[in-house]
Amino acid sequence: MNGADPHHETVAVGANPFSRWSVLAIVLLGCALFVALLWMIGTGTGFSETNDGKAHAEGRGLNGYAAMAGYLERRGYAVRKSRNVGALDKPGMLVLTPPVYTKGKDLQKIVSQRRRVGPTLIVMPKWYAYPATAGQLKKGAQKGWVNLGGTQLAEWKGFLDDVTVGQVPVKGGGARPAWSGLGLSGALPGNSISWGQGDDVAPLVRDDGGHILAGFIADEGRYPKLERASGVSSSIEEPDEGLYPIILVFEPDLVDNWGMADVRAARLVDALAAAADLRPGDTITFDLTFNGFGRSQNLLTLAFTPPFLAGTLCLLLAALVLGWRAFLRFGPAQASDRAIAFGKRALVANAAGLVRRTRRLHLIAQPYADHARERLVRALALPRTLDGAEADAAIDRALHSRDPSAEPFSAIAARLRQARRPQDLVKAARDLHALERMLTR
Repeated sequence: MNGADPHHETVAVGANPFSRWSVLAIVLLGCALFVALLWMIGTGTGFSETNDGKAHAEGRGLNGYAAMAGYLERRGYAVRKSRNVGALDKPGMLVLTPPVYTKGKDLQKIVSQRRRVGPTLIVMPKWYAYPATAGQLKKGAQKGWVNLGGTQLAEWKGFLDDVTVGQVPVKGGGARPAWSGLGLSGALPGNSISWGQGDDVAPLVRDDGGHILAGFIADEGRYPKLERASGVSSSIEEPDEGLYPIILVFEPDLVDNWGMADVRAARLVDALAAAADLRPGDTITFDLTFNGFGRSQNLLTLAFTPPFLAGTLCLLLAALVLGWRAFLRFGPAQASDRAIAFGKRALVANAAGLVRRTRRLHLIAQPYADHARERLVRALALPRTLDGAEADAAIDRALHSRDPSAEPFSAIAARLRQARRPQDLVKAARDLHALERMLTR
């Protein structure tokens, strides 16, 4: 027989190997990870890489617009990046950065739906970009950086077909092409200039050669700030006050990451937002759907989107309450008692409980008094042939011989039979029990 190791800690069979707080930590961590997974599935976060070197608000290469979005957010605007087509008709300004292969009819549909919702800013594509590699850029190149290999023009048939776009190369000599407009001036970083023209295109920014680099569509609407900035007055006698403007940026280097390296381009972005009648605090939505990051709504998406978000939070709170109650009950489950226990005492308790639940206590007064009389008749050795009145009188005489001042048995029994309230029944029964004990001692 081997002796037990005094340093070996033993655990009783059936004991819980985990403490209450360990189980709580595991459950809370699991719930948090589960909710985070649902949120990521519903919002699409973490399932696609948006910094892919393309020209959109998440792109951090030369041709992207992450700098513009970040700058406007720091200036106090409520910047949103939308992956859902259904969210593009929200109030505020919508910034569209469609690629070259965008269908003009799809673009026209989005823009036309917003004419009475808010202004729309469309930035034309220009650069053909491909991912930078370590051998093409200096050491320390980051993910999303690109090389600009050439230019390309957008032909969005079905959208503003009366607007013509083009490009001109920068003249030699090393001077950067200049731009001016909205009370500002600056220089472009690229070696080519993208421009646009049309009968309804009112200029906002021009280059040295007079090409329109940015403008707006002067249609039947009324846009006072844009008209003052362009110097073009509307000739319509009764303009439609409910329309919002369409602003076109033909030269993306005015507002892309490459151009935003110049503080004068940042001021131009401020001026464009102000000319569109926006103020800090207003919403500016950058679209990502045309750039391949569109996502349709599903039940999980709706669950984390107002107003359904309130219901989701209520369900999570209810689950937290249920979990907390289960945590407080933590431990081995107790065996339930029998519904009807064994023994005379349990039988009496069950019968008393039944009477109490039926609220018919007065019905037991008569049987209780009769049984008390029978017990006293046996205890005092009285003749069993006596009727009720004779037995009561005999018990009263026996009681009087022992305690002349005591209340007679007949009076207590009568009070018990006549009682209706529970407190009166209990008091009479106690008096009768005390009298019985006095006579049988």
